[in-house]
Amino acid sequence: MTRPPVSQTSRLAHRASGTTAANRMVPEETPVAFSYAGTTHAVMMASPADFEDFALGFSLTEGIVADPQEIEAIEVEDLGAGIDIQIRLKDKANTRFQARRRRLAGPVGCGLCGIESIEEAMRSVDAVGSSKLTLDADDITRSVKLLSKVQPLHTETGAVHAAGFYVPGQGIVMAREDVGRHNALDKLAGALAKAGIDGATGAVVVTSRVSVEMVQKTAAIGAAIIIAVSAPTALAIRTAEAAGMTLVALVRGEDFDIFTHPDRVVSGVAKHVA
Repeated sequence: MTRPPVSQTSRLAHRASGTTAANRMVPEETPVAFSYAGTTHAVMMASPADFEDFALGFSLTEGIVADPQEIEAIEVEDLGAGIDIQIRLKDKANTRFQARRRRLAGPVGCGLCGIESIEEAMRSVDAVGSSKLTLDADDITRSVKLLSKVQPLHTETGAVHAAGFYVPGQGIVMAREDVGRHNALDKLAGALAKAGIDGATGAVVVTSRVSVEMVQKTAAIGAAIIIAVSAPTALAIRTAEAAGMTLVALVRGEDFDIFTHPDRVVSGVAKHVA
């Protein structure tokens, strides 16, 4: 089952030279529901592509499963108005998930990507400090440049985020795009898990700002380094620091800022940040 991730639309293009009728490619977005044991757990507005990667990655980064083997089946159904992804968990994982649902049930929710309690939204992340991966300054700038070359939807529309996985000496070995930055990262997580790629072997590279959720999901992937073109939030910095993660952001050409654990960035970069 496929849906086109982009559509053509007409517009009036106003320029200094005048106004003309023209066409433009724009990204599609559609509701995507994740259902476990027949019950909808979360609904995301997302690009209609890479559904199985999305379901697997979301299940992993949200802690619903600890391993892809805990998922019995993923079935994607196009309902017209949106996409319903039915995820069947194996016995132990399903029992654990049902207990989690009962624990979080309440009269109100915080509305954060389907999360039903503030405690769940602020969950701690696993420490990634044992990773031995290091990058040099050239790796940082190269990773962002290479990611820009594997974004066909963004090239066509100018309106889509990307998340990639950079391995020194290999470049961007996997990338996924989506209208939502969290969705792109979830799709990347699922693609890496399906390919059996160890998150500790590379760095996550994103085209967006870094929120606390981006840090949480990167830690779930097992990557100790996240590289972003935009700025991080204060909570993201504190969370990355506590998790032992190196957070590099505001990559602009050869310039970038290291906010946490700078020792993983070597070769001429100062060992301490102000």
